[in-house]
Amino acid sequence: MAADSSVSPISRPELEFQLFDVLNILELAEREQFAEYDRDTVRATLELAETLALESFLPGYRKSDLNEPVVEDDKVKLIPEIGQAIDAFVEAGFMSAHLPLDEGGMQMPWSLLQTCYSMFQASNIGATIYYFLTVSATNVLREHGTDEQKRLFMAPLLEGRFLATMCLSEPEAGSSLTDLRTKAIPNDDGTYRIVGTKMWISGGDHDLSENIIHLVLARIEGALPGTKGISLFVVPKFRVNGDASVGESNNIARVGLNHKMGYRAATNTVLNFGEDGDCIGYLVGEEHRGLAPMFLMMNEARISVGAGATMLGHAGYLYSLAYAKERKQGRPVDGKDPEASPIPISEHADVRRMLLVQKAYTEGALALCLYAAYLVDEEKTAKSQEDRDTANALLAILTPIVKSWPSEFCLEANKMAIQVLGGYGYTIDYPVEQYYRDNRLNLIHEGTNGIQAIDLVSRKLVSRGGAYWQALKAQIAAEIEECSAIEELAPHAASLTEALDMADETVTVLQGLSDDPSQQTANASFFQDALGHICVGWMWLRQGRASLRALDRADAANPAEFYKGKLAAMRYFFRYELGRVDHWLHIVRDEDRLLEEVETACL
Repeated sequence: MAADSSVSPISRPELEFQLFDVLNILELAEREQFAEYDRDTVRATLELAETLALESFLPGYRKSDLNEPVVEDDKVKLIPEIGQAIDAFVEAGFMSAHLPLDEGGMQMPWSLLQTCYSMFQASNIGATIYYFLTVSATNVLREHGTDEQKRLFMAPLLEGRFLATMCLSEPEAGSSLTDLRTKAIPNDDGTYRIVGTKMWISGGDHDLSENIIHLVLARIEGALPGTKGISLFVVPKFRVNGDASVGESNNIARVGLNHKMGYRAATNTVLNFGEDGDCIGYLVGEEHRGLAPMFLMMNEARISVGAGATMLGHAGYLYSLAYAKERKQGRPVDGKDPEASPIPISEHADVRRMLLVQKAYTEGALALCLYAAYLVDEEKTAKSQEDRDTANALLAILTPIVKSWPSEFCLEANKMAIQVLGGYGYTIDYPVEQYYRDNRLNLIHEGTNGIQAIDLVSRKLVSRGGAYWQALKAQIAAEIEECSAIEELAPHAASLTEALDMADETVTVLQGLSDDPSQQTANASFFQDALGHICVGWMWLRQGRASLRALDRADAANPAEFYKGKLAAMRYFFRYELGRVDHWLHIVRDEDRLLEEVETACL
């Protein structure tokens, strides 16, 4: 069966359902900041993003996978489609869309912008690295940079003349910032000489822009050991003149390109700073307090990683669904006539199972990611300080979930998409194997899922006396209460109540292990998966409630089958998935010590 190139990796009806029916994004238009974003404006923005995604990002998706970045004449070369996509992104105004109108932006709600970003991620995930890191870097400089840094670095970044990276990991330290060795040596003019090596730098070298602006974590000479001695620096590939033009080399050497199993549109490098001469860096914010601005960038990246994982999973679902409806093979299990025509494989129960798995995972994850993006809007623009504080608390505890759960379970969705296609799914003639390979990185990207789990149980659950957990529990409980009064949702609300109560008991156990951090974190990944399932169950209740409302106004443009499909996926999640929470939480609550006690020699 030939591959169908007409299957779009984007479902506009799904995205509009999430925005209008689940999030009720139009409530934001009641706020002065977002008054321009009525239904027509939101739809026009989505249409622009979809067109850009399909016409500028998608054409280079397969080609960039088959033609990795290469070094020619000591320059890193990419296929031209990547540069064309970034140029189109900038020209459409998306690089500065989130900024206020008086700063040249569109004052776009972050929840809408993240939805637009998600379409680009579905179309070419690797190409999105370049603009996303750049947008995040401008946010750091806007919040913590000096006026001069904004003029010399931030303005060209927003114009797309420069692109950006973040440089945290090092060859020996990996994700352990405590062991970071890169040095910053003060100069008499207030600048610093940067000396060290950074590893796994996405977008670290390329020919897409005039300059590359690296945000680099380093230790100023004499700084305290550990994370308290880390500072943040702007370090350009080429020095920047007073008029923001590009000057001479800043002595950053590309040691090599890392060759990856996926995400091949995004270069990934090892960089040496100050190897053959002075490499000049500029302090961002205060000395020894570099993690706060860097984690502004990291937390944005973690939500983006979750959204990207979701969209790769959903793109695989859309393709395998279209394939299953067209591919004919086998006959009904109760069929007796070997002469009867084969039926579409979507009629087989086990194929339907694999399609429902994908739908339940990816659409649940999408609701979670866009809810987190909506919390960013709430944190900045909610009318009351109490609502802003609640949004801040929810973002704090949900960020590790938003990063880890979609990257874990939407990868499982990609696995199911390959299985639906059978042997075809394993070949490069069909896109589902590339979706899987690209998505595999997201479990590692921006802090591995294990690191997210440790952060969740050892920091987020105990911070502010457990206030983050209490805020999340209250939000889920409020949804449960509302859905308990709806006949079709009441049984699912009851199931989620049981799971939430178990989680609350487990949180008490984990909070009580603060003096035993080894045991507290030993089974953190099981707790993270369990809480992720609870949060996605919460998202499915929200989608179920919205679907029941929408069924009453279903028409040709918004068919009833769409909403019935939502309700079926919700039923699947509660019947087939939520029960896993009990098993995971028992391991944590029982303080199982196998992972602590097993000897390495026995592995």
